[in-house]
Amino acid sequence: MESFQLLMDGFATALTPVNLLYALAGVTLGTLVGVLPGIGPAMTVALLLPITFTVPPASAFIMFAGIYYGGMYGGSTTSILLNTPGESSSMITALEGNKMAKRGRAAQALATAAIGSFVAGTIATALLVVAAPLVVDFAISFGPEDYFALAILAFTAVSSVLSRSVVRGLASLGLGLVIGLVGIDQQTGQARLTLGIPQLLDGIDVVIVAVGLFAVGEVLYVASRLRHGQPEVIPVGRAFLGRSDWSRSWRPWLRGTALGFPFGALPGGGAEIPTFLSYSIEKRLARGVAREEYGKGAIEGVAGPEAANNASAAGTLVPLLTLGLPTSATAAILLAAFQQYGLQPGPQLFDHNPALVWGMIASLFVGNTMLLVLNLPLAPIWARVLQIPRPYLYSGIVLFAALGVYALNSSWVELVILYILGLLGFAMRRFGLPVAPAVIGLILGPMAEIQLRRALAIGAGDVTVLVRSPIAATLLVISLLALFTPLIRKVAARRGA
Repeated sequence: MESFQLLMDGFATALTPVNLLYALAGVTLGTLVGVLPGIGPAMTVALLLPITFTVPPASAFIMFAGIYYGGMYGGSTTSILLNTPGESSSMITALEGNKMAKRGRAAQALATAAIGSFVAGTIATALLVVAAPLVVDFAISFGPEDYFALAILAFTAVSSVLSRSVVRGLASLGLGLVIGLVGIDQQTGQARLTLGIPQLLDGIDVVIVAVGLFAVGEVLYVASRLRHGQPEVIPVGRAFLGRSDWSRSWRPWLRGTALGFPFGALPGGGAEIPTFLSYSIEKRLARGVAREEYGKGAIEGVAGPEAANNASAAGTLVPLLTLGLPTSATAAILLAAFQQYGLQPGPQLFDHNPALVWGMIASLFVGNTMLLVLNLPLAPIWARVLQIPRPYLYSGIVLFAALGVYALNSSWVELVILYILGLLGFAMRRFGLPVAPAVIGLILGPMAEIQLRRALAIGAGDVTVLVRSPIAATLLVISLLALFTPLIRKVAARRGA
């Protein structure tokens, strides 16, 4: 009942005219960028970070939440109409969605994706309301060694899951940790890695790193692989579902939601695994006409994965808000946004800023409704957005990123750092290093260092203090499993071959 009352207070915050406007802007921008190939919600939130300094925190996070949900839906439009997933989590949608579009059923594919996103997002947000206070109560008992172990879990899980190679994931993490060391040591007052540049004494702003690695790096990489000519977009009318489509879609929506939410809440769980599992389950359960249509455009193969995709987005917010633990690239950028406002997600955030947290959660219900109202009638307009010439689009993003970063402190040094990080982001993509571990290393690295020093100080320098707590020991064991499981699988696969 206390959670319900807090949620009602959150609706009072989210339903003010100003915050409704921010929510509408968020879902519209999120859908827009989700539709465009190569531009996801992580990049959009990163781009908007510099220009939200003057926006109240509650309004900013309501808009960011709208971008997150909108971006998760928008990727399905590109998958269905272009067979080009805008996000990795939309790859499964392309398998059946594009085949439906080629059979003249693009409207039905877009409709089941939109309604499935609404159903899954609403149910998963309700689960978030229930789960978040329980995790907060558990997290209150955490000590310094527990938070250090939690950071190690985040490092290993994200490095091993978000990368095709554990070594590359750890290399990216190392880059982020090194960037996080730049500046004055908070305990000794010594300057570290500043190269004698006064502007680096306060460290490299996480906003600059996020914009450089995600936005500028992604644009440079996509531009380097730009193909000449416009892609062929399948025409689409107003999205709608017939009676048969409804009866074939509602069960996959519910099963996809049940898969997506818990995977999103797991460190390194993401949306890729539940979308793939949902597709596999729906294919096995298919009977009659549905079984014959698999591989030719089965609506169940769009409904289930899209529901899992959006449910995982709400699941991602559970560890982010309650523990300060990001489990996806967009969650890492949201964590950077919290730090921009001087806030640290965790149990204290619920106690000290309840209006912000519950206003953001309530806005997810509002944003889901807005997405449904927007996307069903506006599907033809989103299809036209795909015709924007890529050179104009990407050059505009680079210019917008530069203006936003320069507006922070009017420093040309920060502008140079932005482009250096942009080139680093391009090189990381070129050689297969994931970007998310670098950002997570930058954000959580200083926190992990402080908690490690505190734990060792409490234990008088005894290293075993790091494993005396049952919570810390359990988290470290899980970290080892997350780190070595992919390696064991590869070795087993080679022996089997």
